[in-house]
Parts: sequence; C-alpha cells; structure tokens
Amino acid sequence: MDLGLADKKALVLGASRGLGRAIAETLAAEGAHVIAAARNADTIRDWAADLPAGKVEALALDLTDIAAVDKAVDDLLAKGGVDILVNNIGGPPPGTAQAAKRGDWIAQFEGMAANLFHITGRFLPKMQERGFGRVITIASSGVEQPIPNLALSNGIRAAVVGWSKTLSNEVAKDGVTVNVVLPGRIHTARVDELDAAAAKRTGKPVEDVATASAAAIPAGRYGKPQEFADVVTFLASTRASYVTGSRIRIDGGAIKGI
Repeated sequence: MDLGLADKKALVLGASRGLGRAIAETLAAEGAHVIAAARNADTIRDWAADLPAGKVEALALDLTDIAAVDKAVDDLLAKGGVDILVNNIGGPPPGTAQAAKRGDWIAQFEGMAANLFHITGRFLPKMQERGFGRVITIASSGVEQPIPNLALSNGIRAAVVGWSKTLSNEVAKDGVTVNVVLPGRIHTARVDELDAAAAKRTGKPVEDVATASAAAIPAGRYGKPQEFADVVTFLASTRASYVTGSRIRIDGGAIKGI
C-alpha cells in the first residue's frame, strides 16, 4: 500500500529513543523527510547514520525552553513548515495524586501540554493553507484507565486528549486531521524505568514485576515499538484522510473498558 508520504515533511518530537525513534525511522522508511527532535541530537545522529543519507535531520530541542522552541519553529516555517507533526514527550516522574504539589502540576503541564499546544498552533496555518496536515499526539492508555502511581501523567494527558478532540473539530474542513494514540505497555526504556520504580516500591525483583505486568495483558506480552510506529505512520499518511478526532489504543487489549 502506497501511504503517500514520499513528498511529505514530518517533525517528530522526542525522537532520540523509544516510541519517537521508532516513529521517525518508520516515517523515513515510507519516504517522508523527517526532522527528528530531542534534547540529545547526537543520539539521533547515531541511529540515523544507519539510514540513507538525508532521510532524517537531527534537531536539538528542549521542549521546556519556549524561546528555543519558537526559534526552531521559526526556522522550519521559513522553509515551508511541516506536513506532519508528531507530538511526543516523555512522561513525568511516578507519584500519587496526594503527593503531587501545585508546583509539580504547573511545571509538568507546561512541558507536557502547554508547549505542545503552542507548537501545534504555530504550524497549523501552513497546513490549512496547503489543505493537508496531520497532527498526531502520543498520550497514554492512562487517560482511559488511570495507571496507579502515575497521577501527573494521568491528569495532564487527559487534558491533552480534550484539547486534541476540540482542535480536530475546528480544522477537519481544512484537510487537517488531529488524532491521539494511546500506547499501553510498549517495551521501551520508559517502560523499563516504570517497572524498576514499581520493583523498588514493592520490594519485588524487577523481572517479577515485568512478568506480572505482561501476564495482565490479553496478548500476554509487551508491545514492540515497531508495532506502535506502524499505526502512527498510517495515521500520518494520505490514506488516513477520514480518521480524525480519534483516540486509538495500541495496548494488546490491556484496557478492559469498551
């Protein structure tokens, strides 16, 4: 299936590792020109060295530094903007709702939500002018079934889902789709970190924590980053032109609700 990505430019945030890297690599493999952004651009250059020259451009970007964000967006807009924006940012530290302080909520909301809203808003006009755009935001299955000890993530990502749905209704007529993708337990460094935190909290070996977590998933295993990236790449494609305002779970059936 031709996904129509050969002439598209994509910006993938949080692309140094994990889901962001898998998405960037897959978009590039389908023909898109990918700007892969992360604080550590050297890590991106390392993995991109194995790809055909010119397919992936590394961009050093700290999403918590709004001045740096605006400069990067200005530079990209001067070159015509992007067709595809993948909003991907790492999660906050684990913790309970009772333990989270006011300052924690404010600081994490700025980096995980407000700055993503700002970036998207700046790229949208060019997408609307062209009559084509894809905004794909990576959230978490915790917005549908809150994950214990991830209060900050559960709360802030739920706000992101509300923003995405609202925006999708505003720009659908302009050929711009806006969707949220919800990863379950996809085997990345972030999931390993969460398993390690759970092991420390419960006093169990990390292997036992991971085994129990996988056993609770109907598929019986953690997902692979490539399985996640394939779905995101389809949503970024011309073939997904009638999919907008959606929340799409990639979790091996872990969420039990309908």
